[in-house]
Amino acid sequence: MQGQLILDGGKLHGSFFHRKVVLICQHDEEGAFGLVLNQLSNSKVGEALVANLSDGLKGQPLFVGGPVQPGALSYLHTNPTVLDKNVMNNLSLGHSLDTLIDLGEEWAGAPKFKLFAGYAGWSPGQLDNEMKRKDWLLHPATLDLVFFPEPAELWKKIMSEKDPKSRLMADAPDDLSWN
Repeated sequence: MQGQLILDGGKLHGSFFHRKVVLICQHDEEGAFGLVLNQLSNSKVGEALVANLSDGLKGQPLFVGGPVQPGALSYLHTNPTVLDKNVMNNLSLGHSLDTLIDLGEEWAGAPKFKLFAGYAGWSPGQLDNEMKRKDWLLHPATLDLVFFPEPAELWKKIMSEKDPKSRLMADAPDDLSWN
């Protein structure tokens, strides 16, 4: 599942993952690691990190990557000088503050970038079991979706392009009692 998106298929109401889209960055026998792509924090990167970052990076929005270790730093980027595209074609995942500072010095915002506080994590077999229960829908990841310009609309956009049941869910109110 690495390099794929999973999204709430309607069974996660009331949880942190309600209407969330998660990029699976790692998935192996030790478990899975993902980042929520559509949960903005109320901060910019420069407000959350006290580091010598470029102004371009400081002004980027900070995303909530998931409920696990909210102080943990992760970032996704498309910097072409980084040879290890460890998530999917043309997309790298990093965790090092030193590397983040170096990335900020190398480029001036042309490559795409997202910084996250926290992450989504699953123990060995846990995500596989959730997929078997159909808690999540699987969707192909693309750079356009990972860096979708309106993150709050990402879940709805993907759901509206799937099957008729998913399209109905995309148009339903967040709280069905409003209907």
